[in-house]
Amino acid sequence: METLAALHRAQVERVPYEVVWIALGETRTIEPLDSMAHLASGRGGYCYHLNGALGCLLDWLGFDVRWRAGGVQGRAEPVPAGATGSHLALEVHGLPTAECPDGRWFVDTGLGDALYEPLPLVRGTFTQTPSTFALRPSEVVSGGWRFDHDPRGSFLGMDFTPFDATVAHLEERHRELSTGPESGFVRVVTLSIRTATDISTLRGLVLEHLDSGGKSKTEIGAKADYFALLADVFALPLPEVDEARRAALWDRLRADHDRFLAAPQPTDAGTPQAQPQ
Repeated sequence: METLAALHRAQVERVPYEVVWIALGETRTIEPLDSMAHLASGRGGYCYHLNGALGCLLDWLGFDVRWRAGGVQGRAEPVPAGATGSHLALEVHGLPTAECPDGRWFVDTGLGDALYEPLPLVRGTFTQTPSTFALRPSEVVSGGWRFDHDPRGSFLGMDFTPFDATVAHLEERHRELSTGPESGFVRVVTLSIRTATDISTLRGLVLEHLDSGGKSKTEIGAKADYFALLADVFALPLPEVDEARRAALWDRLRADHDRFLAAPQPTDAGTPQAQPQ
């Protein structure tokens, strides 16, 4: 169990949840070996890549890993989505402890601003500074589980199945999420990374930082500051992205941000929203 927790911590601290690759016009599969190659080259990804690569590594190390199809409920959605396949979660079995007697663990490095370490797959409330989560049986997925996010998190929760998922089950949703004009991942360039004490999330040109003292927001106003932030905070230096592509990305971000500022805003606005998966 110590090895599993250490690997989970290492990934969320060093590999960003990010969709910059979509904004750069790149395409990806969700084959685990392809995902591992992207992460090993210094890039991040979203749930299919982050959990797919971690699951592959854990399998190589001898862990009993299970893929689970999930579905995220965004903050604007009145009811849970169910296990739509818009999220890949992991379970690891065979690691009993005092807090988890049956040895089943919820493992997820692909939720952005959520888990720092695996959670025992039992009903309960769990604190991982600066957040508090809950697990309970799903009300919309028979035999499945529901992860309830911290009230300050980027989404409400995620339901996932009790049975195995495969690349074939998930690849159509991946295509929709990475290319569809209505996808939050296409509309908002989002990154997130966390440590044992804090979480940093960048949506468009708004940086959010959450720690035990609360949440702060900073607007990024210069191209050099944006790419320095990617490298220094989000471990995404992008050495392979040339100046022309960086300039095009910055122009897109600036235009998106200007449209966001010009649009009528609800009273709780302040950050462009993307749907985490």
